[in-house]
This record gives sequence, C-alpha cells and structure tokens, in this order.
Amino acid sequence: MAAEQRKLLEQLMGADQLIGIPGAPSRNAQLSITDPKVCRSYLVGTCPHDLFTNTKQDLGPCPKVHSEGLKTEYETASAAEKAKWGFDYDYMRDMQKYIDDCDRRIESAQRRLEKTPDEIRQTNNLLKQISDLTKTINTGLLEVSVLGETGSVAQALNELHKIRTAKHQKETCERDLKNLQDTSGPSGHQKLQVCDVCGAYLSRLDNDRRLADHFFGKMHMGYSDMRKGWKKLNEELKGRPPPVRHHDEDDGGWGGRSGGGRGPRYGGGGGYKKRGGRW
Repeated sequence: MAAEQRKLLEQLMGADQLIGIPGAPSRNAQLSITDPKVCRSYLVGTCPHDLFTNTKQDLGPCPKVHSEGLKTEYETASAAEKAKWGFDYDYMRDMQKYIDDCDRRIESAQRRLEKTPDEIRQTNNLLKQISDLTKTINTGLLEVSVLGETGSVAQALNELHKIRTAKHQKETCERDLKNLQDTSGPSGHQKLQVCDVCGAYLSRLDNDRRLADHFFGKMHMGYSDMRKGWKKLNEELKGRPPPVRHHDEDDGGWGGRSGGGRGPRYGGGGGYKKRGGRW
C-alpha cells in the first residue's frame, strides 16, 4: 500500500520533489553537482522560489533538486572548480529573469498612475499662470520701491493694490495645482505610488508602521536581496568570461557547440547586461 502511495505521489509531484519525504527514494545520492536536475541558484545563493513563499509573488516549489549535501560540496570547492562549473552565471541568469519580470510590473503600474492628457494640460496652464504672476509680483515690488523713493505715494499705493491682487491669484492657482496633483490619475484620491523595488502600490497617507511593514515585508526584502545579489555578482564576474558549456553538460544554458560559449545576454568581458535600469 505504501509503495502504491509513493508511486502516486511521484506521478503527481515528480520524483525529484519527493526527496526528504519519509519512505521516498533518496535520489540526491545519484546526482552529481553538474547534473542539470540540480538547482544551481540554490547551490550558489538563494533560489528565487524560496524568497517569496506565502506572498503575492509566490513562485511555487522549485522544479529542480535542492540538495544540502551538494550545496556544501559547492561551498567547499576551490575557486578553480567553481570557475570551471560557472554556476554563478546560471544564478545571475535566474535572478535576471525575475528582476526583469518585476521591472515590467513596475513600469505597467506606473503607467496606470499617469495623468490623463487633460490633467497634464491643466497642470501646465496652472504652472504658467503661477510663473507669470510671480514675475508680476516681483516687478511690482521693484516699482513700489522706485515710486517710494521719488515720493509718488498715490502711484505706489495703486501698485501695491495690484501686487495684493496678483498674490491672491497666485495663491488660488497654487491651491488648484495642489488639488489637481492630489486627485489626478485613476487612483489619485488614494495618493498611490509604486515601490521601485518590488512593484507594490504604496499610499502616501500610510503611517510609519504600515510603511515599515512593507519595507521589511517578505516580498520587498526578497526583491531587494535579489537586486543586491545580482549587482554584487555582476561586479565580481566582470572581466571573467563564462566557461564553454556543451549541450550534453547542460539543459539549454548559455554555452554550447553552436553558441560560441556565450549566451545572448552576457556582455563583453564577462559582464552580464543590465536591463530595466533599477536595482
């Protein structure tokens, strides 16, 4: 009966996912560190599938094997062996995929918060009126100073009246501009902005406690760590080209007989091309 249950689990989950379940076959012992079934992101650092569990960006279980024994083997390997394997490039490629996805969500969310053409026109008109009124006020103050020195009191008082009127108009325009900025866009009434690390919406009305909950939350910290890890690894690998990897040694990675030893997104000198412009 137990054997039938294990067989059913293998069909539903895949045999590789049963590792660690009592009674399941231990396949880790049969896998070498270069086996394509092994998760190289887990060996080098943190698998993205482990970063966002129980969040909106939960990636589900990793389809590859996470073996503590192989991770220890990688960590204790010499620098020459690590360079030969090139797993850090696989890790960068893995992180880059999820960073790119996050950047696309951020750009999409920001577009949804953009002002309409009419709101942009109103904003520009108010800005121009405020600028013109500011010039009128400054010019009037200089005129009052000159009239005062020449003793033209009546003219100076008349100019002061014009200045007070311009100041009142300017204050009205500034209030209108503030109201427009606070309410423009599909979600302006909520004063939303997009977090440029994880893509979540934030309200400018949130108190410090709610903001702290976001910035120290699992999803934000996950993307923050991933971006920092990518940037650090990219700096470390500059000037070091990835090793040539043949198809029989990998499952579609960046090397290969027909690939010239370079994937399409690795930059010259061993660097990994930056995309999205955010870290």
